[in-house]
Amino acid sequence: MLSILGRPTSINVRKVLWLSHELDEPFVNEPWGDGDASRKLDTPAFVVFNPNKMVPVIDDDGFVLWESNSILRYLAATRERADLYPIAPRERARVDQWIDWQASDLNPAWVYPFKALVRQAPGYDDDGMIAAGVARWSELMRVLDQQLQSTQAFVCGDRFTLADIAIGLAVHRWFATPIGHPPLDAVAAYYERLSSNEGFRRYGRNGTP
Repeated sequence: MLSILGRPTSINVRKVLWLSHELDEPFVNEPWGDGDASRKLDTPAFVVFNPNKMVPVIDDDGFVLWESNSILRYLAATRERADLYPIAPRERARVDQWIDWQASDLNPAWVYPFKALVRQAPGYDDDGMIAAGVARWSELMRVLDQQLQSTQAFVCGDRFTLADIAIGLAVHRWFATPIGHPPLDAVAAYYERLSSNEGFRRYGRNGTP
C-alpha cells in the first residue's frame, strides 16, 4: 500500500492526499512533522527518507520519492491517468508549466504574509514585508484570473488536471488568509467549481488554510 509521510495540515502533503483520492488509491498517511516528538523531521528515522527534512515523502512499494509536484507526476503517470497528466507533449507541457508556476512563483509570494497573518510565526512581523508579499501575491492571482477567464473552466482548459490540484490548494489558501482580496471573478468562480469535487472538499476546502 502507498505510504504518504507528512502531517495532513501541510499544503504540500494535501496535494498528494487529494491526488490519491482522485486515483482511488489506497494509502496510509503517517503524520510526520505534526509536533509529536517521535515524528520530528530531523530524526534519523525520517532523514533516511528525505535528507532535506521536509514533507511530503511517499513510499510506493519500496520506491521512495520526495518533492510534492514530482510525486504528483509520478503517481499520475504510474497509475496511467493521462486525463490528469496528458501524454501528448504539448498538453503535458502546459500542465507542467502551471505546476511549476505554482512552485516557483506563486508559493514564494504568499510565504511571508501567510506565516505572519495565519500562522503568526515568530519573526514574521514586519509590516513592510507583509505588504510586499500581499502585493506580489495579488499580482500573481491576477495572472491566474486572466488564465481562468480564458479557459472558463480549469487551469489548463476544460478538463481537470494535476495543475488544478497544485493551484486549487493555493487558491484556497488565498481566500483563507485575512488580507484584502481584489475582485477576481474568474478565480472566485473557479474556487466554487472546485468545491463540487469531493477530494477538494476533503483535502482543500476543509477548514485548513
